[in-house]
Amino acid sequence: MKFGKEFASQMVPEWQEAYMDYDYLKTLLKDIQRFKERTRPPASARPGLNRMSTMYRAFSGLTQRYNNLKSPIHRDVEDQVILVKSVQEGSDGYYKSNFLMSTDEGGEYELVYFKRLDDELNKVNKFYKSRVEEVMKEADMLNKQMDALIGFRIKVENPPAGMLDGSAEMARLASDIATSAAAVTASTPSGARASTKHMGAIQEVELSNREGSDDSGGYNEIRTINNTVHEVKPNKKKASRPAPLDVLNRVNINNTLETPRSTIKGFLKVSKNTDLSFSKENLKKIEQQLKRAFAEFYQKLRLLKSYSFMNLLAFSKIMKKYDKITSRGASKAYLNMVDTSYFGSSDEVTRVMERVEATFIKHFSNSNRTKGIRFLRPKAKKERHRVTFSMGFFAGCTAALLVALILIIRARKILDKDGSTQYMENLFPLYSLFGFIVLHMIMYAVNIYFWRRYRVNYPFIFGFKPGTELGFREVSLVSTVLGALALGSVLSNLDMEMDPKTKDYKAFTELLPLGLLTLIIVILFCPFNIIYRSSRYFLLQCAFHCLCAPLYKVSLPDFFLADQLTSQVQAIRSLEFYICYYGWGDYKHRINTCKTSGVYNTFYFIIAVIPYWSRFLQCLRRLYEERDPMQGYNGLKYFSTIVAVVMRTAYGLDKGKGWRVMAGITSAIAAITSTYWDLVVDWGLLQRQSKNRWLRDKLLIKQKSVYFVAMILNILLRFAWLQTVLDFKVSFLHREALIAIVASLEIIRRGIWNFFRLENEHLNNVGKYRAFKSVPLPFNYDENDDDDEEEKDE
Repeated sequence: MKFGKEFASQMVPEWQEAYMDYDYLKTLLKDIQRFKERTRPPASARPGLNRMSTMYRAFSGLTQRYNNLKSPIHRDVEDQVILVKSVQEGSDGYYKSNFLMSTDEGGEYELVYFKRLDDELNKVNKFYKSRVEEVMKEADMLNKQMDALIGFRIKVENPPAGMLDGSAEMARLASDIATSAAAVTASTPSGARASTKHMGAIQEVELSNREGSDDSGGYNEIRTINNTVHEVKPNKKKASRPAPLDVLNRVNINNTLETPRSTIKGFLKVSKNTDLSFSKENLKKIEQQLKRAFAEFYQKLRLLKSYSFMNLLAFSKIMKKYDKITSRGASKAYLNMVDTSYFGSSDEVTRVMERVEATFIKHFSNSNRTKGIRFLRPKAKKERHRVTFSMGFFAGCTAALLVALILIIRARKILDKDGSTQYMENLFPLYSLFGFIVLHMIMYAVNIYFWRRYRVNYPFIFGFKPGTELGFREVSLVSTVLGALALGSVLSNLDMEMDPKTKDYKAFTELLPLGLLTLIIVILFCPFNIIYRSSRYFLLQCAFHCLCAPLYKVSLPDFFLADQLTSQVQAIRSLEFYICYYGWGDYKHRINTCKTSGVYNTFYFIIAVIPYWSRFLQCLRRLYEERDPMQGYNGLKYFSTIVAVVMRTAYGLDKGKGWRVMAGITSAIAAITSTYWDLVVDWGLLQRQSKNRWLRDKLLIKQKSVYFVAMILNILLRFAWLQTVLDFKVSFLHREALIAIVASLEIIRRGIWNFFRLENEHLNNVGKYRAFKSVPLPFNYDENDDDDEEEKDE
């Protein structure tokens, strides 16, 4: 793979603009190369002399000293191409190179190249420095959290009396806060020494010299007191100084676990109980929160390190290309300047990574390095051949069953029998539920495939636990298994006529749809670690948050799932039909008395509105928290859709002209506003001033026609509701089949929407979510107390 593609593949997607623009610098080098090719005199080769002229020069020997050549000093001065320097402006500085050959023919091309190269270097250096400063602030915060955790552990694991007598257990816990700040200060360059004050307890590489310790456990320890290095000699009689428990007087518990009850209390401005409760349950919760915080912090450090390394490599590659094209020797001088820059010379990130590893292994994995590193550096999920094989096998089974179903229907002329109408009105809605689910899963699998192909960071955007996200093969496997089971159930229940003696249908075959639905529900709620438990529970959690809106803070997975449910209204209605059909015993005679029930018709309205109502409440929650008027407009859009759905449902039950007019007007308004929101807000397209006309500045797909086709399809599929209002009838299709087709078109539209919505989120962060997950910390510090203590120390 060429370096340009490798460089692009290794970029942190959220930092893409901050990387060195390698491709543009390559285009500048190509301009230089084209100019030199135009102005280079043609080579005059001697006729009949095919070998290089150097092959016919006199042999100079293997040990010749080249005394006749110029000294290296004179050669360097004469061949010098650029002068490099660092310019200080206030607290910040920038790097600048002075191209000395600008008077040469074509020198203006190289002058432009070096000016842009300097701009890229300063951009990378400034961005890296700002990120390191953020990391150090976060390290300081985690240091305080660790101090509080250790004090909390002492309180939980030791009774008050034990703390006074200096027990060995207390000494063991106290030794956990020994830090290596002194060693770091001593070994850090003066330019970076000021930042070491942030590292604190995170720099927990033990400097204890255990090799020289005696049987009593004494050992040398290095401490920093008031920025002065002190060496504590081993003392057999005196135990280690305990952790300062007074830190617990300056902290309280962050009640980060959001529940409906806590949301209501917050809305009513009821004070939360944040007093410290020293129990093992609370200690376990605090440790879990800090484990997640350390894991996210470590991931950020890894990305910063990768950012620095890849940009250093990019500068090296581009300068080698320059030397090769121009036959100059400028790379050495320029790369020396790159190496001395902040992002080229700073090792703070590496140091903090080492401290984080040591702290995590010691405090959260019981000194088990393998376990700790496995948690901090989760391995990418490997694709398994058995998943691919199983997916192909069940896909073949599904296709074979589908072909068999079509052939049996045509061979037996089932649709021409008298019971076919009764079958379509009763059993078809039951089986269509599985068709909607399978189609939606197939579209999701296609989305995952293209998200991976175009490097959309969907696991991070959705907040999946690392290593548990499903790939398109796993999703396809689940969908094909469900499709095969559903088609097998249909083939087992193709009886059109009832038993002439009992006047009933076979109870076993009539119960097949209910049995399959029950199996799906049991698997979905199965507590055992089988069949992708992590993904199942994540789905259930998001679904519960959608149902409880607006009592939970709205996250991207929550509103994304609610949007999916708005495209599954017909499937939700099928669930209502299941309850009615089997609950009232209609399945025994294959009759449908549901639509004559007022209760059923009332819930027919309510169930269709639930997904849109959930999104409406989520928008209100975000409007209340973020004070963003766009969330209010989005809520109005969903409210208009609710009105349109109610009117269409009323027209479908009543068929009156008044309902028809109201359904048409409200549906047109909802469709127009939803289409505009899809294209302009969710997808970020139709921007007139964009460099990609009528699209947006950043695109992942090079073929721009794909976006225009997607927009046209979205508009056409958005108006599929016209079938309901205008009563389109197809002679060879039953009404239930036509409804299922329209519902399937909406699912397909949603699948197309998913890709471009997540692409826009990936590129432009339109949902205003951070590039890194913000993990809530367990303790809340009173910063005023810390400031008072610093003043006293001074």
